[in-house]
Amino acid sequence: MLTQTEPSLRDALAHARDLAQAQIEAALAPHAGPVAEAMRYACTGGKGLRGFLVIESARLHGLAPGMAAPAAGAIEALHAYSLVHDDLPCMDDDDLRRGQPTVHRKWDEATAVLAGDALQTLAFELIGHLPCSAEARLNLMISLAEAAGVGGMVGGQALDIAAETAAEPLTLAEITRLQAGKTGALIEWSAMAGPRMAGADPTALGQYAKHLGLAFQIADDILDVEGDAATVGKAVGKDDAAGKATFVSHLGLDGAKARAAELVDMACDALSDYGQEAQSLRAAAAFVIARDS
Repeated sequence: MLTQTEPSLRDALAHARDLAQAQIEAALAPHAGPVAEAMRYACTGGKGLRGFLVIESARLHGLAPGMAAPAAGAIEALHAYSLVHDDLPCMDDDDLRRGQPTVHRKWDEATAVLAGDALQTLAFELIGHLPCSAEARLNLMISLAEAAGVGGMVGGQALDIAAETAAEPLTLAEITRLQAGKTGALIEWSAMAGPRMAGADPTALGQYAKHLGLAFQIADDILDVEGDAATVGKAVGKDDAAGKATFVSHLGLDGAKARAAELVDMACDALSDYGQEAQSLRAAAAFVIARDS
């Protein structure tokens, strides 16, 4: 959870989430029907972390939030698509997401598939509206396609599914590689979007996000053990029940917490060139391992 010393981060996350959702809503305004309704539903709520990383990384490079908002909307739309499909019976078969029925439960599987498909294409539509150079827009589109595709998120999800029927549990190194794609790739894209829009070097923010993404996933594994479903907003205890190899199963609960804290320190160290201007990103790194949902 956020501590009493972090109200500014809470406000910044909410502001970024609102900017992203406004972009998605504006794009969907001309559309009605169950698919459009399901798209809006899938994008409602959540922490808005990825959109926040876009907005903050842009601010560090002199770009106003309004200029970066389409990219924030894009990554939140694409993330929502991944969750809608991840929840389907052919994947994780979840009934609850963000404290609400999953899209395929509220509507049906066909609507969920189509809503996810449309959210993915919406992400690239929104990037096309960014008020930056054509070269920057192309860079952002290509890098997002790579982060979302078989070399990134989809590839990580495929490894996760394959692991469920593997003869041996995944090693720690294999889990790290899996999560670098499934969870980390979109987080890295988010933090690197700002410098890419500005035509600047994204390396430092990429390193920050690499450590942040892994810490985020370790925190998720910890929440699956310690979290309460009503607070987390989705089912917990599924990994242990399925005998799934996780960071907690390999490192133990205390070891996983220590590794997550170490990764947060590494993420913050990667921001040294930005000085105090990057304080909100440091607060976000601390938040990902202190959250309760």
